[in-house]
Amino acid sequence: MWVLSHPLPDLFILLSALGLSLLIDRAHRDRGEPRTSTFDQIAGKPALCYFLIGTLAFLGSAAISMIWEFPQPRVHDEFSYLLAADTFSHGKLTNPTHPRWQHFESFHILQRPTYASRYPPGQGLVLALGTKISGHPIVGVWLSAAIGSAAVYWMAKAWLPPSWALLASLLAVLRIGIGAYWSQSYMGGWVAALGGALLFGGLRRTIDRPSMAHSVALAAGLIVLANSRPFEGLLVALPCAIILLIFMIRRHLRGHRDNFSLIVLPLSALLLLNLLWIGAYNKAVTGNPWKLPHQLYLETYMTAPNFLFQPPNPLPEYRHQEMARLHTRWEQEMYERQLSLRGWFEGKRLAMEDLWGFYLGVGLTLPLLLLPLSRRDPWILLATALWLLYLAAAFATMGRMPHYSAPLAPLVFLLAAHGVRAAYDSPRWHLVGHHLRRVLPLVCLAILFYGLVNPNRPRSSPFPSWHLHRARILKELEVQGGHHLIIVRYRRNSPPHYPHEEWVYNEADIDSATVVWAREMARWKNLQLLRYFKNRTVWLLEPDVEEPHLQRYPGTPANDKAPG
Repeated sequence: MWVLSHPLPDLFILLSALGLSLLIDRAHRDRGEPRTSTFDQIAGKPALCYFLIGTLAFLGSAAISMIWEFPQPRVHDEFSYLLAADTFSHGKLTNPTHPRWQHFESFHILQRPTYASRYPPGQGLVLALGTKISGHPIVGVWLSAAIGSAAVYWMAKAWLPPSWALLASLLAVLRIGIGAYWSQSYMGGWVAALGGALLFGGLRRTIDRPSMAHSVALAAGLIVLANSRPFEGLLVALPCAIILLIFMIRRHLRGHRDNFSLIVLPLSALLLLNLLWIGAYNKAVTGNPWKLPHQLYLETYMTAPNFLFQPPNPLPEYRHQEMARLHTRWEQEMYERQLSLRGWFEGKRLAMEDLWGFYLGVGLTLPLLLLPLSRRDPWILLATALWLLYLAAAFATMGRMPHYSAPLAPLVFLLAAHGVRAAYDSPRWHLVGHHLRRVLPLVCLAILFYGLVNPNRPRSSPFPSWHLHRARILKELEVQGGHHLIIVRYRRNSPPHYPHEEWVYNEADIDSATVVWAREMARWKNLQLLRYFKNRTVWLLEPDVEEPHLQRYPGTPANDKAPG
């Protein structure tokens, strides 16, 4: 996962780019731009802009994956999303509980009443689309980056003039659409960003010129958010709903009688269909149309609540030390630490640093500082207020990953472009706006490549390349042929196994998988597992070493050669 925040290099790149822009103007002697720049000419052709933005995001993401490091899942969430993708790609909403399910319990995975991911289905559906198209889910990630980036341009066109809308979408692609983890892992981000772009673009178009098409786009944004990041989606949807309601009341008072046909009917119909879909999905996974898989996982495994003002959950029953260690120690300690003022302040400071480093860095902070130069645009005030509302809510939650804020991501680049525009339109600050408009895309591109060649990633993990070893072992066994069972024995003594390095994740159809990963349990349970998988070659894996390798599981016949 690429880390895009390097303050000193960012500042050096920005100053160097501004210096180069000054030299270019001096060389032209007129210290200005051509009457019609190439950028403005491209911005005047919307179809070309959609194509260029989408193509740049897709091919850029694919190129980085192919050239630098092909994405292999390593974070718990990624494996969970991949389980959802595998399930959906086989035409199923969920999977039956396996007879030996205790050996397959893992993070962010439900085993009962069905075997499924805990997360909303949006990201899993996109990964399943990639699997169906190409045979690999990563193509779905690249497609989501392309479609989401194009949607940012579509949204920005409703808020800004064409050339500034193109700048906003270009900044989004170069900053987070190619090299960021949203496009280089299976974690997600772009699906919810797509929902936000459709919501904000549809809202602005509906209020400017009500039509059924605009209402459908608005509803589509709400549906995507409900199926990707429901809490954050609801957080931004409520203010938008209030604004839309006030607009419809005022419009009705002015004598317009088509609010129902143009706005209420398409919105209500599509949202009702989505509610029925969510209920059907919940029913299939949890057995209750009103209970989300996320809620069931929290009740089954987690002690720390989602919000800091909530009390801890009752201690669940754990069958594996690794799961108990993560949920009752790591997460619980993080929760308890933030209950003190000092711990809360430190946690939120780190969260704000993560957000700033992911979205802005030094380069895109300057345009935000220029926003006060603009006249009081109520839509820009709304975009700012929505971000402040999200930050206020984030102060009451435990999480801090940037993709939690994905529904609001399009507004970041909208505000950045508007800040440059405000300076450009100001007689006093025109040259600043002129140079920023020219160099910011190049600055984002330079920072992207700097992040690739010098990622400067934190190394909190004992074995940072463990996920590559897991992928290697899996591939070697698939090439070798046959069917295999890998029993994973984690280290119990000091230091115990690091719970963020989880090896036990499986395909949707466990019995048909070439390789099955299982946790070692009590001897009698292991014997039951071996009898169930009696036709498989059984391996033992002890992963807490620098070079993990397979060895024959004690007491089983040596039919095949251990890979590697």
